[in-house]
Order: sequence, then structure tokens, then C-alpha cells
Amino acid sequence: MPTVQAITRDPSPTTTTLGYALFATRWLQAPLYFGLVAAQGVYVYKFFNELWTLVLRCVTGQATETYVMLAVLKLVDVVMIANLLIMVIVGGYETFVSRIGLQGHRDQPEWLSHVNSNVLKVKLATAIVGISSVHLLQMFVDVHHTSRHSLLWGTVIHMAFIASAAILAYMSGPMAAHAERGDRHAHREHAPDEPAAKAFVPAQVTTREDEPSAEQRLRAAGFPARKRLEDFDSEHPRSFDREAVAGLGKLDFVAARRNVVFVGPPGTGKTHLAVGLGVRACQAGHSVLFATAEEWAARLAGARDAGRLAEELAALDDHAVLIVDEIGYTPFDADTTALFFQLIAHRYERASLIVTGDRPLGRWDEIFGGPSTLAMVDRLAHHADVVRIDGDSYRMRRATSAWAD
Repeated sequence: MPTVQAITRDPSPTTTTLGYALFATRWLQAPLYFGLVAAQGVYVYKFFNELWTLVLRCVTGQATETYVMLAVLKLVDVVMIANLLIMVIVGGYETFVSRIGLQGHRDQPEWLSHVNSNVLKVKLATAIVGISSVHLLQMFVDVHHTSRHSLLWGTVIHMAFIASAAILAYMSGPMAAHAERGDRHAHREHAPDEPAAKAFVPAQVTTREDEPSAEQRLRAAGFPARKRLEDFDSEHPRSFDREAVAGLGKLDFVAARRNVVFVGPPGTGKTHLAVGLGVRACQAGHSVLFATAEEWAARLAGARDAGRLAEELAALDDHAVLIVDEIGYTPFDADTTALFFQLIAHRYERASLIVTGDRPLGRWDEIFGGPSTLAMVDRLAHHADVVRIDGDSYRMRRATSAWAD
């Protein structure tokens, strides 16, 4: 039965140019954020000036207990306002001017990758409530020198801040849910039909209120079993770089967008280590996707046949780590090799791959056919930690031991 497609009209060049010009005006806000950076410097100066005065008065014996408490509260007040400035500078610039490329950085704030106008408003409101609390505490500590009128209005203003923050937090939930429903509806309208060969969980773009938990990331990763690095029998392999694996367990390779390649005979624990790193990455807040080499080949081939390979590769960017398991057990033809080359080339210096195989990279021409094999290996190995594991099969050892018993 033929399908009817809606006819859409492309915007005229004039409209497109005008829209781009208006969108480019967002850069007019950039100097404003640099001005806030200068204000941050002023607060740094004010902090150390107040601290120096406090130290001098304490050393000379001129500081009473009340003065010390008020001075410390003033320092806390300065720090909280400086924190508010950082939140406005980073969050506002990310939301309204341009993306800040900190994905995968170990110091990235947990809210930065999910920042939007609702999140920013709620965080600003709660920060203002905190600053107001410190001001009100200063007034009550110095109550003998504060008029009742000031105490009354200080309390009323503080309660107004609390109420406004509560209202903003309440409103941001339905607004975020409505936006998410709209995104899902648009995705269902425009997404092509997918073959149901294997249920790969698509990447989710979440807001702060809908951020997946570690357990949700673990389930979405598609691990065949949950393995931990701590459970790996490091005494079994004859040759095994324990320090290298311990360093990989710190997940610095994810932040550096490096690759990891485990090489060794069957049964030496390559998949265990790959899954262990993936589990640890999920627990650290990263999105991970696991599949065997054969499953990746089928997925990429399906996307190519549907004419959406570029969209598929772009969607995989939402995952900080992709795991390609069991390379070497099934040979691939030139067309499939070209698909793997596009996957590795697309993620080159952009995100991490964890690969397990039964032979070193220099012998991948025995697995992959076609002219792109050398270029694929070159990109994979350029920023890669290669861990060689030598030994007998752990599974065969267990089976032989059981037979002997």
C-alpha cells in the first residue's frame, strides 16, 4: 500500500538569512559574561580584603566573638555570591550564547550537560535563598544593633524568596515534562521504522529532572552480564599488565576520548575487563553501549540500507563509551569493513571505544577485508591503550578441573 508523504516547503533564502542573522545576535551577550568575570575578580579582592582585616583585628586583640562571627558570615556571603556569579556565567553562556565543550571532563558540573532555562532559574532562585539566609543570620547575630523594622522586613523578604523559589521549582517540573513529551512526539513522527532484530536502547537526551540513574544506565548499556573489575581473577593470565588496567579503572581515558583495546586468546577475560570498565563508566555518570562485533555490523548495515547511517553515527555520539566485543571470531567483507571504518573514524578524538579481539591490531587484515582496514587500524590505535593478555582459557581450566574432580 503506497504511503502518502506530506509536502513541506523550504524556507526562502531571505527568511533563512534573516533568521541566521537574528540568531547570530546572541554573541552580543558574550561581553556581558566577560563583565561578570571581572565582577568575580572584584569579589575575590573583597574576600581577601575582609579576611586580612579579620586576621589583623584577631592578632591585635580587637576582635570580639560577635565581630568574628559577623566577619566570617560576611566571607561566606561573598563566596556564595561568587558561586552565584559562576552559575550565571557558565550556565547562562551555555544556554543563551554557545556550547561549552566540557563533555567528559572530570571537573564538569553534573548539571552543565542538562542545563536549560528552567534549570538555571531554579538554581539561581535557590542560590538567592541561600544568600538571603546568610544576610538574615547576620542581622539576628547582630540583633542589638539591628532595628525591629529591619528584622521584620528582612524576614518578610527572605520568605518571599523562599516562596518564589518553591513556585519556580514546582513550575519547572511540568514544563520539562511537556517539552519531553513534545520531543518524543516529534521523534515518533519523524523516526523511520526500525527492524526488531535486537533491542538496542537508543540514547536519551535528558533534562536535570529526568537524568537517568546509574541503574538505568547499566540496563540501557546492554551488557551480557554485569562484571566488576574487582572480581577479575588477575592471577589466572600468565601475562597481564595489572597497573595498566588499574589506571584504566580511573576512567581518565573517557575524559581524554582515548580508546582501549584488549587483545588475547579466548577465555582470558577480555570481555570481563571491557564490561567492568563499562560498568564503572555507567556508575560515574557516562552513557555506555555494548554489542559484539557481529551485532555492530548488523546495526550499521541496517542503518546504511535505510539511508540513515550518518544519523545513526551522530546518535551514537550521545554515548561516551562504545564497546565492540569479540573482534576476530567472524571475518568481515569489504563492505562491512567500510562500515567499521566509518564508526571508528567518526568517533576518532570525539569519544571512546573499548575493543576486544583475539589478535593484535597488526593482524586485523586477517579479519577485515578491503582497502579501509589500514586506515581503520591507524585511527583506532592513534589514541589507544592496548592491553595484551596471555594465558589459557579460564573456562577450559574450570571445565578440566571439574572433570578431574
